[in-house]
Amino acid sequence: MEKQYNSRRSFLKKAALGTLAAISIPEIISASVPKKSKKKIELLKDQTILFQGDSITDAGRSRDETGFNNPKALGTGYAMLTAVQLLEEYAELNLKVYNKGISGNKVYQLAERWDKDCIDLKPDVLSILIGVNDFWHKLNGSYNGTIEIYRNDFIALLERTKKALPNVKLVICEPYAIAGVKAVNEKWFPDFYEYQKAAREIADKFGVIFVPFQSVYDEAIKRAAASYWTADGVHAALPGAQLMAEAWLETIKNFD
Repeated sequence: MEKQYNSRRSFLKKAALGTLAAISIPEIISASVPKKSKKKIELLKDQTILFQGDSITDAGRSRDETGFNNPKALGTGYAMLTAVQLLEEYAELNLKVYNKGISGNKVYQLAERWDKDCIDLKPDVLSILIGVNDFWHKLNGSYNGTIEIYRNDFIALLERTKKALPNVKLVICEPYAIAGVKAVNEKWFPDFYEYQKAAREIADKFGVIFVPFQSVYDEAIKRAAASYWTADGVHAALPGAQLMAEAWLETIKNFD
């Protein structure tokens, strides 16, 4: 009986390890993030890193906590998980990490609060994930924006940022949507692709890093169900948030 038990336990352990290997986040990142090696964002001592965007970045952060490296102020999403890894890996640099994402924001709403929530913080590295609400709220009838408005507003925001902070290192993140999970249905496509295309073109225009979140998720759902990575097709579940954090870190290290 004991031999049978040990044999079964060994089988279950091997099966579990096989399942974990099949959805290995490092393997997903390796398959979906472009490999580049000539340049990367070089993080320096006492630099400030700012994450901006909508609810995906917000992730339930406390509005009462405004400081850097504060667990409550960083929320529970990819920004917090990225911050944890940055602060661990670069402990000697004394980095300051902020999250100022706000749920429901579109580009024009970032612009309305940009001085207080960006310029005044003087970030050395600024990461922006914006675009899903610029499309989603149009789809549900609460916003009448267009792809042209999204593109023009985003470009104007970055020009304003570079004028105020000429040395800031920009990271543009790809807005993403996972089809077939609750909120994301056939009505999203193909129109939503135009917002992703615009974000990539804007990153190219400014010569800055582009984090391909859609490609990362597309690769991830080959390994596990879409609902494993995201609760509603837009907001990351815990594994999805970790996936995004790893993708962000790998991209800035490999930027060319």
